[in-house]
Amino acid sequence: MKIYLVRHGADEEGYRGGWSQRGLTDHGILQARRLGTYLQEHAEQYDIQTIISSDLPRAVQTSSEIEAALDMPIMYTPEWREMNNGELAGMPHAEAEEKYPGIYFNTLDMSTAFPGGESPIHFHTRIRNTFEHLCIQLEKEQIQSNVLLVTHGGVINILYYLLAKREWSSKSSFYPIDNTSIHTIEKHKEGWSIIHPNRIPHLR
Repeated sequence: MKIYLVRHGADEEGYRGGWSQRGLTDHGILQARRLGTYLQEHAEQYDIQTIISSDLPRAVQTSSEIEAALDMPIMYTPEWREMNNGELAGMPHAEAEEKYPGIYFNTLDMSTAFPGGESPIHFHTRIRNTFEHLCIQLEKEQIQSNVLLVTHGGVINILYYLLAKREWSSKSSFYPIDNTSIHTIEKHKEGWSIIHPNRIPHLR
């Protein structure tokens, strides 16, 4: 029983991310297309039965390329979105710095929310609960394994900390998480663990 975490392709630089409605760059679309081709060519190895995706545009565009290659439907959900950065979402960096000087993810206290958004503790709780629900669905065979989950760097980073049983905060360092990278989680007797981190064979 496996879950394949995939980060979306490269998106536009120069803007705040989070719940941004901006999409992928041409390079990001190419990355996603190469990932779809790779998964199709290695379909027996991955044996993907279910695809779930964040419903933010950069994840949707990535998932669409995978959908075209694998000819499988996708379940879109807001639960797997990146952190909600509220009024800063998609804002140019210069404008964000002028209107909200010094407000970045790593400057927030755990209980302090972005203006109009969520706090780091709320984000962590959302991802923890969503992941636990996914695991229960798989164990009860309510959805088919193996699952491909297209999401975001901040989400995947939280999952690394959860699975390693490490304390996470807005000040925590990031694990390596490249655009369109694959991170394989597998269920063992002891629980779920990451067995293959940050793989990008389709980009080499």
